Amino acid sequence: MSSLLYLIALILIIGWILGFFVYSVGGLIHILLVLALVSILLRLIRGA
Repeated sequence: MSSLLYLIALILIIGWILGFFVYSVGGLIHILLVLALVSILLRLIRGA
């Protein structure tokens, strides 16, 4: 389960970077970043 959260976080961060530099979607990009950070924090807290 922790590797799945890590994979999701990585995909969300890549999506955020691509969206930030390629598209100007606005709030959606920042929501992706927040979701990625929450996923990473959950993984660190659970001690994976």
